[in-house]
This record gives sequence, C-alpha cells and structure tokens, in this order.
Amino acid sequence: MSVKIRLQRRGKKGKPYFWIVAADARSKRDGKYLEKIGAYNPTTNPATIELDVDLAVSWLQNGAQPTDTARGILSYKGAMLKNHLAGGVRKGALTEEQAEEKFAAWLEEKAGKVDAKKEGLAKAGADAKAKALEAEKETNAKREAEAAQVIADAEAAEAAANAPAEEAAEVEASTEEAPAEDAETKTEE
Repeated sequence: MSVKIRLQRRGKKGKPYFWIVAADARSKRDGKYLEKIGAYNPTTNPATIELDVDLAVSWLQNGAQPTDTARGILSYKGAMLKNHLAGGVRKGALTEEQAEEKFAAWLEEKAGKVDAKKEGLAKAGADAKAKALEAEKETNAKREAEAAQVIADAEAAEAAANAPAEEAAEVEASTEEAPAEDAETKTEE
C-alpha cells in the first residue's frame, strides 16, 4: 500500500481549510485517511499552519510520499529538514544533539522571518489607515470650506436683496424731505 501525505479539504465554499493527512494513495481526496498530521488555513495572512513535526517525520521515514503542496508545507514547518537530519544521524554523519541544535537554530531563524513579515503587514496596515484618515480629514476640510463659502454667498445675496429695498426706502425718504425743504424755501421768499 502506497501512502501519501496530502491535503484534505474542509471548510465551506469560498473559505477553504485543509487537514494535512497521511492517506492511502488510492483513497478519495476527502475520503478515508490513516492519520491526521496537522491543519492548514490559507485564508489568513500569513497562512496558519499547525503541524505535528515528529509525526510527519515518522511517516516520511516509513516511506510516505508528500504531494507537491504538502511538501511545501512540510518544508515551511521544518519537517523535511528534520527528516534529512535524522537520515544524517542514522548514517553517523551527525550526533542526535548536533541535529537537534541545527533544527532549533533553523526554527529560531524561521520564527524571526515570520515575525518580521507579521510586523511588516501590521505596519503596512497602519500606514494605509493613517493615509486614509489624512485623506478623509482633507476631504472634510474641503467640504467645510465649500459649506462656509455657500453660506457666505447666501448671506451676500440676502444682503444684496435687502440693500435695494433699504436704498429705495432711503430714496423715498429723501424725496419726501426734499419737497418739504423746497416748500420752506419758497415760503421764505
């Protein structure tokens, strides 16, 4: 029986979630499996991978062949490296302690890279948020300036409409006073 380490689809339509399983090569994609090794969620950024590295290494040492995608995930989590180091220990090229030190150093380096990516994504998100906030403030300032201009124009138009009425009233008042003055000047003569 040929064993494959592959992904088994879970989740719902449009929201994929996978189990990493060891299964008979002849079984269906989402069918019967021998053992669940881990889980993979590609919808998060960076993708979330939960993997039992020791279990994956034991399946690899027993002859299980990973699919291309599963091989990438196993490499990302260090299962392929640990299997390689275990082969070196069996051949006598390394001691168990040296292999563990190399694997621990690799895990530490990988964790640093993942943390750097998470920080970069968080910083990019914060920058985008700040830029959007600045653009919104600028837009609000333009709207306030336009509203103030409209109000000033309306007040000026209202004042202009009231001004001719006031001028007309002043003209009428001055014309009424002028004949009265003329009448007084005529009577004095």
